[in-house]
Amino acid sequence: MTEGMDLELEQVTAVTADYGEEQIQVLEGLEAVRKRPGMYIGSTDARGLHHLVYEIVDNSVDEALAGYCRQINVTLNADGSVTVMDDGRGFPVGMHPKMHRPAVEVCLTILHAGGKFGGGGYKVSGGLHGVGASVVNALSSHFTVTVYQNGQVYQQEYERGKYLYDLKVIGETDRTGTTIQFWPDVKSEENPEGIFETGEFEYDTLRNRLREMAFLNKGVRIIFRDERPEEPKENDFCYEGGLREFVKFLNQHKQVLFPEPIYTEGIKDGILVEMAMQYNDSYAENVYTFANNIATPDGGTHLQGFNTAVTRAINDYGRRYKILKDNEPNLKGEDVRESLTAIVSIKMEDPQFESQTKSKLGSGQVRGVVDSLVSEELSTYLEENPTVAKAIVTRCVDAQRAREAARKARDATRRKTVLESASLPGKLADCSERDPAKCEIFMVEGDSAGGSAKGGRDSKTQAILPLRGKILNVEKVRLDRALENAEIRAMITAFGCGFGDQFDESKLRYHRIVCMTDADVDGAHIRILLLTFFYRFMRPLVEKGYVYAAMPPLYKVTKGKVSRYVYDDDELSRLLDEIGRDPKPDIQRYKGLGEMSAQQLWDTTMNPETRMMMQITPEDAMEADRLFTLLMGDDVEPRKLFIQENSDLVKDLDV
Repeated sequence: MTEGMDLELEQVTAVTADYGEEQIQVLEGLEAVRKRPGMYIGSTDARGLHHLVYEIVDNSVDEALAGYCRQINVTLNADGSVTVMDDGRGFPVGMHPKMHRPAVEVCLTILHAGGKFGGGGYKVSGGLHGVGASVVNALSSHFTVTVYQNGQVYQQEYERGKYLYDLKVIGETDRTGTTIQFWPDVKSEENPEGIFETGEFEYDTLRNRLREMAFLNKGVRIIFRDERPEEPKENDFCYEGGLREFVKFLNQHKQVLFPEPIYTEGIKDGILVEMAMQYNDSYAENVYTFANNIATPDGGTHLQGFNTAVTRAINDYGRRYKILKDNEPNLKGEDVRESLTAIVSIKMEDPQFESQTKSKLGSGQVRGVVDSLVSEELSTYLEENPTVAKAIVTRCVDAQRAREAARKARDATRRKTVLESASLPGKLADCSERDPAKCEIFMVEGDSAGGSAKGGRDSKTQAILPLRGKILNVEKVRLDRALENAEIRAMITAFGCGFGDQFDESKLRYHRIVCMTDADVDGAHIRILLLTFFYRFMRPLVEKGYVYAAMPPLYKVTKGKVSRYVYDDDELSRLLDEIGRDPKPDIQRYKGLGEMSAQQLWDTTMNPETRMMMQITPEDAMEADRLFTLLMGDDVEPRKLFIQENSDLVKDLDV
């Protein structure tokens, strides 16, 4: 970057060095947080629980963005609490000029009191909802803040948002920073007034998010440790290459067209833009966007600017060097993004979002800034790397031709009108109900299981689509090839909602699409093949929660007049301990759904009143993509390693 750009970058990311109590602006109190927690953290289930950690970590990351923090330590403690420690400047501890209480206490007990709300403390800040530590305090049964500042150690403790004692000095120090430890307020018989349905933090969920934060903030070290198991686990994340390393990580199990990602970083109109992109051998588009470290899964103006720039630059190069022939139309956005992995990250003061959850960026000026910077970098890269440029454009032209072939195939599989409903797959046993919200369709492998399912179903609301064998692994083919598969065509026609860029949710005929496969390794493989197809070509089905996995039992245990269905080996062992192993119970092991009678299949797997069913939702789209590539791609060794390390999980593997 130029010297002038460096100066502007400092202006965007710097804060006043004497960040203190005068920068803390107060807007309102905490009263509503415990009454309506969902308004502030989205939910009170596991997702909301993890948001507590993100909010505290985001405060530390804001210090890093401001240039005052280099290391953040996050620890899951054995007692159920979480500790977040950083080496930033520390919360201000002086008296707040208006509240006449220590500024750290004001920050932690009054909603929207902080350096992000016009007080001049931060030029750029994240935070999922901009409410931060005060909400975490309100939703914690116990909360301790320790501040290292001015050569002294300050501490204050709280219960459910109320301080237990005045801020006090507990020691001396030669460091600066803040340490926060909190215990989520979890509901229980002893604590019926608690907030959260669960207090169990998921290591993988937090690990993925913290790794992402380290990628987005190059040079910041985030150390994550889990002290709960007998053998503690630890991850040390620090990426000097930032987004370059992020893209390499996402492409690690794919063959890439060129070894180093295309990268740019620049400032324009007070907006910092960072972008990295790299093509691979898959047929999936994976473009992820962030604004002030906040993931924006619904895109927004930064994504629009990126898409426009990439499409224009590749079309211009293809025309200039005659790779795109005069009689060929321009490449479309979907053509140039096929097989592309990219990260677009912007940082700016006061970004505007289109929803409370900040899933879509709405700041209009960002579009042109991203378009300009990405277009300039990509055009330069293509000119300076003609061999790579030709490979990229040729691949995009191939994608265009495949798209046209898929369009023709789509016309053959598109859902017909009501008068032409006979075009539905002949093997589909449809339901009579016409309200999609009340309808569900079961994909069942094999004629035997299909026969039992048809015999046992509720024909008013449950449709059955038998599949013959394992469907095509779409991880390795384009859409036009996938549409040559009869089973895939049958599913698309039955669902009625189209696929790819023609997906139309309003035409979906069933609001539950159920993968009903055998409870063994082959069944798990078929389920993964189905999920791969849905995720790659009908992703909204997964993202919007329409896809489910049935949970058929493995055993039927009978002793005397009592029969019980059992769903895994651990449950079997517990049941045998409960009912006794002498005299020996009769244990029937189901090798497949086809071994069950229609009545048994209804009782165990299809009856809405008694069945177990798992909803498939990709909590982390990046991790879902990585998992599908790992399980279904060509790279054998990483897949073997994954199976070896997760052998006990494979039978229940879902996204």
